[in-house]
Amino acid sequence: MEKIAFIERTGGPDVIQWRDADLPPPGAGEVRMRHHAVGLNYIDTYHRSGLYPIDLPGGLGSEAAGVVEAVGAGVTAFEVGDRVGVFGPARGAYATARNVAADLLVPLPDDVDDRTAAAILLKGTTTAFLIEDCAQVQAGWPVLVHAAAGGVGHLAVGWLKAIGATVIATVGSEAKAERARAAGADHVILNRTEDVAARVREITDGAGVPVVLDGVGKATWEASLNSAARRGLVVSFGNASGPVDGVNLGILAAKGSLFVTRPTLFDYALTPEDKRRLAERMFAMLAKGAITPEIGQEFALTDAAEAHRAIEAGETVGSTVLIP
Repeated sequence: MEKIAFIERTGGPDVIQWRDADLPPPGAGEVRMRHHAVGLNYIDTYHRSGLYPIDLPGGLGSEAAGVVEAVGAGVTAFEVGDRVGVFGPARGAYATARNVAADLLVPLPDDVDDRTAAAILLKGTTTAFLIEDCAQVQAGWPVLVHAAAGGVGHLAVGWLKAIGATVIATVGSEAKAERARAAGADHVILNRTEDVAARVREITDGAGVPVVLDGVGKATWEASLNSAARRGLVVSFGNASGPVDGVNLGILAAKGSLFVTRPTLFDYALTPEDKRRLAERMFAMLAKGAITPEIGQEFALTDAAEAHRAIEAGETVGSTVLIP
């Protein structure tokens, strides 16, 4: 009997419910995956709250690591006993086990344990596509990273340093500043007490940065625009402070003919080959120590509501893992 999370309506963490279920055999093209660790990501709270609408009733969670227990007809890429990870786009990772399309899985390296994989798969592949596929950052570029002590932000700092960029990080506290520096940030700005854009201009001799990685949203939108160099790119990829809305496109001209994109991972991880490519690049960065998942806290899987409260209150550090 498996434990499976679901929501029937959107709202606060209290809408998360659990049911017991016996899984049927995996269908054609599917495997049964036993979850050993499940990753908590901010997007899970968007699905739960309704910020990102999903069909209801629906499952939660897209990231997990575990082992293949059974394979359906036509599955040739995986065998029973293979260690695998999944990071979406299908939801339903908040479960002890599930049947999942084999095309969504990636193999896990032997030297990466389940907790690490669950903590880094979604954030790590997101980091990979943001920096290399979307922004196409080059060595020597200064890049502004908001929320640099958070899940993706922390990984982005290490990744950018590994490819030779200069990292300007924003954080909300001195403790988080230390985390950003430890990850490799060249400059750290305390966004609650400093003028972010003014500091960026000072650091870049007035030029601004060619790329801004902004996973915060509403609260950092103005600072991102004001920090970008002429013809710079603002990559807005998250809504931790609320969504950016009411955008006047004319402001992009006024700020220097800026580019803005609002990318999502699965427009870049569209095929099984894309998913494996991003995962392989991420695991390579992990292997050489450029990035670390830094699991800040663990919760029991069935305490997912408590974990949602913690991440929305800003009480988590680094990655959060749910353990079945």
